[in-house]
Amino acid sequence: MDEQVLKPGDRDYVGALAAGLEVLQAFDAEHPRMTLSEVAARTDMDRAKARRFLLTLHALGFVKRSGRQFELTPRVLQLGYAYQASNQYRAVIQQYLEDITAELGESSSLAVLDGDDVVYVVRSSAPHRLMAITLSVGTRLPAAYTSMGRVLLAQLPDDELEAYLGRVTLAAFTPASVITVEALRQEILRTREQGYSIVDQELDSGLRSAAVPVFAGNGELLGAINISTNAARVSMDTLVASYLPRLQQAADQVHRTTR
Repeated sequence: MDEQVLKPGDRDYVGALAAGLEVLQAFDAEHPRMTLSEVAARTDMDRAKARRFLLTLHALGFVKRSGRQFELTPRVLQLGYAYQASNQYRAVIQQYLEDITAELGESSSLAVLDGDDVVYVVRSSAPHRLMAITLSVGTRLPAAYTSMGRVLLAQLPDDELEAYLGRVTLAAFTPASVITVEALRQEILRTREQGYSIVDQELDSGLRSAAVPVFAGNGELLGAINISTNAARVSMDTLVASYLPRLQQAADQVHRTTR
């Protein structure tokens, strides 16, 4: 099978499958339970179409219903488990991230690029609460404002990077946030040149992180790993001089043990 990506309207594109997955993805931390009308609004579907998909997902056991409210069931986790089980290297990375947390007392994660977001796929959590939201496997954050996101964007071919920069929506999450495309481009190019990214309080005040790319022994990009910490507790000097080399060491260990 070739690598060409189908588009809506292509003969082999199954619109019903795409719409059903869109309904599943409409549920998130801010919308764990929704009425039919709310699902229709979030997916931009008419009520009749949204109703058919919800009832089908209910029949398959992926959605449960309580009165007028719908919510996901634990069966949805089977989809994520299949993805995790097909990527055995993550067990190796998990151990290295846990070693970092045990040594430094800071959270460490692996993320991959999915569209314009990074998705956390492995995480070792420290007891410190760094953000207003809880970070866990499956959490999505804007790639533009995370160190792992900038590392992964720096790995894109030039044409894909320019396409991303042409569509990205920037926002001032904090006073430190990059808010122009040119400034973001320069940050990504700097990351590409130096091989790592440091983001200081651009997504959440007090959140400071460093990230590096991680490759398998065969050269495959596995994602980006980071160390995140509180700016009031860890200085930039410490992050660069102590934490970054520890992160690079972990990336090298993964490279040597995932052939």
